[in-house]
Amino acid sequence: MMKKGLYIVATPIGNLGDLTARAAEVLTAAPYVACEDTRVTKKLFSLLGIGLDKKFITYEDHSEEQKAQGIVDLIQREGAAVALVSDAGSPLISDPGYKLVRRCREQGVPVYTLPGCCAIICALQLSGLPTNRFMFAGFIPNKEKGRADLFAELAAVNTTLVFYETAPRLLKTLTAAAVAFPQREMAVAREITKMYEECVNGTAEQLIAHFSQNPPKGEIVLMVAPPDTQAAAAAIDLNSVLKSKMQEMPLKTAVAEIVKAYGLNKNEVYRQAVKIKNES
Repeated sequence: MMKKGLYIVATPIGNLGDLTARAAEVLTAAPYVACEDTRVTKKLFSLLGIGLDKKFITYEDHSEEQKAQGIVDLIQREGAAVALVSDAGSPLISDPGYKLVRRCREQGVPVYTLPGCCAIICALQLSGLPTNRFMFAGFIPNKEKGRADLFAELAAVNTTLVFYETAPRLLKTLTAAAVAFPQREMAVAREITKMYEECVNGTAEQLIAHFSQNPPKGEIVLMVAPPDTQAAAAAIDLNSVLKSKMQEMPLKTAVAEIVKAYGLNKNEVYRQAVKIKNES
């Protein structure tokens, strides 16, 4: 008999052998399973040899708000165990679920996590890019302006950037990335844990050339290395640029414009600006 509560269960992202023994035990025993698409989850259960003699509850973006309280009430009323899964990988990572977890915690419902596959972590491990700090920025917007705005917002962030993308949009995204992240190393990981797993590194231009000749398939994780602030600063005369800008506008505005234009570290540029101001 399982303890009552919400069980957050990671499922495989490709290779069925990646399901943990603990996850298999919980998915087999749980009388209720909350999932994004019942068809996808039932197919997964069949492939894993897990019985379908349980109640499947649709829980996705459009129904998250209204379904969350219903699941909490179910757990409280019946003392039930509910397993929360996504279509693949770790629930809540660019998938619905945080509102449900939040309500459970607010209302005293036990929450348990069963870790497992997560495409973000697997992709970073494959990439060879710095992993001491990274930022997951979710799915890249479909529209050109939204894509450009997101990249411009993150261009100066001094950390490895991680995005989800679809194969049909990859070349458009790389074209925008070439403008926002010039000469930055990137990596595209796809088909992670599957037979044709691939991770290709290079600049945006190099990746465009590769995937133009080899049209990508499958789910995509795009990663962008942190800006090389020393190289970028060396490529321009930072002192001259700062002095010129600070004659035209306030210090903070000058710093912001230079950071955005050259992809430099904001703190370093600000320190240099203050030094110039004090010297003058």
